[in-house]
Amino acid sequence: MKKVYLDSAATTQMRPEVIEKMTEVMKESFGNPSSTHAFGRSAKSYIENARKTVAKYLNVTAAEIVFTSGGTEADNLALNSAVRDLGVKRIITSKIEHHAVLYTVNQLQKCYDIVVEYVDLKECGSIDLDHLTSLLKASEDKTLVSLMHVNNEVGNILDLHKVGDLCHENGALFHSDTVQSIGHFEMDLQNTPVDFTAVSAHKFHGPKGVGFAYVKKNSGLKPLIFGGEQERGYRAGTESVHNIVGLAEALQMSYDNLRKEKPYTEDLKTYFMEQLEKKIPGVKFNGGCSDLVDSTYTLVNVCLPVSNDKAAMLLFQLDLNGIACSKGSACQSGSDKGSHVLNAILSKEDLGKPSVRFSFSSFNTKEELDYVVGVLKQFVAN
Repeated sequence: MKKVYLDSAATTQMRPEVIEKMTEVMKESFGNPSSTHAFGRSAKSYIENARKTVAKYLNVTAAEIVFTSGGTEADNLALNSAVRDLGVKRIITSKIEHHAVLYTVNQLQKCYDIVVEYVDLKECGSIDLDHLTSLLKASEDKTLVSLMHVNNEVGNILDLHKVGDLCHENGALFHSDTVQSIGHFEMDLQNTPVDFTAVSAHKFHGPKGVGFAYVKKNSGLKPLIFGGEQERGYRAGTESVHNIVGLAEALQMSYDNLRKEKPYTEDLKTYFMEQLEKKIPGVKFNGGCSDLVDSTYTLVNVCLPVSNDKAAMLLFQLDLNGIACSKGSACQSGSDKGSHVLNAILSKEDLGKPSVRFSFSSFNTKEELDYVVGVLKQFVAN
């Protein structure tokens, strides 16, 4: 059976070079990086070199990079500390954020009685900047805005500069989940008006279980996890040296290869959409994902022209044919509530049809996409 992996928004295939580098570190540098002897110093040097690599590609200082277990922890670090330690009394977010943000904000509201407001969405799912402006001006309470850079389900891209400038003009902090964008878009965080970001290595061909938070210098952020003085006191716990090294290697390779791999992957997305429109009349693309200017080149969310009573069988049929994709975020794949993102932006008519997210990488080919289109065409026809 042919196997096609089109779920890179959930996790990416690791590059062989990353695996080799991580294996080398596990073999040669097993010391505790907090130990002062030669074994510990060797492990520590790997971490700090990795931190410098990350900082170089994002144009920030090494001190502004805090390694975490992934994007979820990085989101929690920024949001919790902002309320607990920085005096934030109000959070503005949207209803299509990742659950790492939405569930954390809900918990903060319960525990600290903060005000939570949701910015309006336009028809395609993009943020209504006029409404955001009015929300920012409506209160003098210390405010944090949390809006993701690239939506993980429909691919909409947020203008970080416009939103960041609005936030800072109105005295608000700005946090952005950049899990779907770091490693896929060139980022100059020093010259981007954002205070905190969250990143996961496994979204750009690195290992799972490791990521980092960008914490703008002099932010006043306090730790989420206590115990030791690792990560300059921001994050206690013995560092996962091989994973951190793998993260840095994957990030470096993603950016070193970006000018070659980005146009290739863009072409895959465009080709896939063209073939779907050609072979399956009535197909639609959710969110802003049909526009490569306003949407990431790494994914497309497809609404198929069949009744929703067939939806339960769609992913099953695709899986039977060796095709990996997703109804939405992998983090909610066990839920039967449907996509909170699509529920927020689609019409009742389109919610009555099955939607699937296909996400690409440079490991994919047009031949694979032809096979997937053929399977989808047959599913719709039967």
